[in-house]
Amino acid sequence: MSKFSAAVYPGTFDPVTNGHIDIITRAARLVDRLVVAVAVNIGKDPLFTLEERVAMVEAEVEAMGDGHSERVFAVPFDTLLMDFVRDQDAGMIIRGLRAVSDFEYEFQMAGMNSRLNRDVETVFLMASEHHQFIASRFVKEIGRLGGDIGHFVSPRVKDRMLAKFAEKSGV
Repeated sequence: MSKFSAAVYPGTFDPVTNGHIDIITRAARLVDRLVVAVAVNIGKDPLFTLEERVAMVEAEVEAMGDGHSERVFAVPFDTLLMDFVRDQDAGMIIRGLRAVSDFEYEFQMAGMNSRLNRDVETVFLMASEHHQFIASRFVKEIGRLGGDIGHFVSPRVKDRMLAKFAEKSGV
């Protein structure tokens, strides 16, 4: 068994995008168990509830096939990330990077996390070239304004988003 048998990939996942799925797929190859940590993060004013976001991640992992649903788990959290990582018995945090602008923030966060627990490593995975520009906030904005979001999310997530927009508009 490798030193890093488990890792945590934290985020809001509001909604889970094709970019997130790309990182999940690649991170799952690095560890025996990957915990997709779905943050409460009320400050971001999420479109979906925590339960809905966890369910979406679970559905996307199930759709990945290839045994992913036996090794990749969506778990909600509302604690300090380093406490959550410890509680999950993980030794690695996975972070996706889309652009240089992501790096500065992530670098600072990795430094702070390292101060809290030097036994936990942060591993950065660069977004694949097809997904470098995808951000959940842009996907929500495009969808809210009636644009086609089918290139950025799975058909399952697209349907949930369209239903949520219709619900919020009273249609």
